[in-house]
Amino acid sequence: MGVIIFLFAYLGNWIDENHPSTKVYYVKIMVMVGVFLALYNVIRQVNEINKNQ
Repeated sequence: MGVIIFLFAYLGNWIDENHPSTKVYYVKIMVMVGVFLALYNVIRQVNEINKNQ
């Protein structure tokens, strides 16, 4: 979970440095996408574990 969030934060930081914008902060957007993807992955795995039991 932490790795996914870190990678999306790193990607957002890289985008901010290479394509600066005064209105959009890509780090914040990418961190939120990473958090949602990580949570989705955890929920999916927990549901799969519960199906097998």
